[in-house]
Amino acid sequence: MPTAPTNVSVAREPRLLGQTVVVIGGSAGIGLETGRLARSEGAEVVLTGRDPQRLEQAARELSARSSAAFDADDGAGVKRFFDDLPAPIDHVLIAAYTRRSYGPMLKSSPEEVGQGIGRRVTQVLEIARDAAPKMRPGGTLLLTGGSARQFDRESGITPAAFAVLPPFTAALALELAPVRANLIQAGFVDTALATSYFADEGAVEARREELRATLPIGRVVGPADVAALAVHLMTNTAVTGATYDIDGGQRLIA
Repeated sequence: MPTAPTNVSVAREPRLLGQTVVVIGGSAGIGLETGRLARSEGAEVVLTGRDPQRLEQAARELSARSSAAFDADDGAGVKRFFDDLPAPIDHVLIAAYTRRSYGPMLKSSPEEVGQGIGRRVTQVLEIARDAAPKMRPGGTLLLTGGSARQFDRESGITPAAFAVLPPFTAALALELAPVRANLIQAGFVDTALATSYFADEGAVEARREELRATLPIGRVVGPADVAALAVHLMTNTAVTGATYDIDGGQRLIA
């Protein structure tokens, strides 16, 4: 006599149990969402951010182990933070954005162009230099960047600044080994930071509608999508020196 099928629920161990994740720029957007997912996977989370009030709220929401307010572009502040941070740590996500100038290159000074192209690299180097001695082998330093494939007159040096990150990440992975280094390059991600570059809410919504209509995935990429990739790269210890595009297929239709 046939028996009715039964549903068996198999408990899964949290993927980051016993590990510590440091999120540089963790008070909002991609950083906050990654911290939230890492926390749900059993990690202890340390958050940093520029805005003390917003950072305090995020740390409270995630029950973060600790938090520290400083600007990721401040090398001395970065060094103090890691010097004071108890070891060991496992993963560092650099989600803080580097302030950069937009606009045509010919209207920028040589100093502005040089800083626009190089500042993300020097920011990451400062973080890597101070974080690596406290990181466990197999952990990962995760960089974030934007698409380097879209060009227009108003983008100026921005695509060039992003284009340098993949070879930089690969070289950094060799120097940091056995700590890993990987790069997430995102297209438009629906965060407060991304929408702040638009003139008004109408322009933002027009961009969302355009992406829904044209992207192969039929929707806009959100911070949770990037967070899922970030946590995957933390847990897959075979991946290093790699660049991952997460843009909903935008690069395929541009």
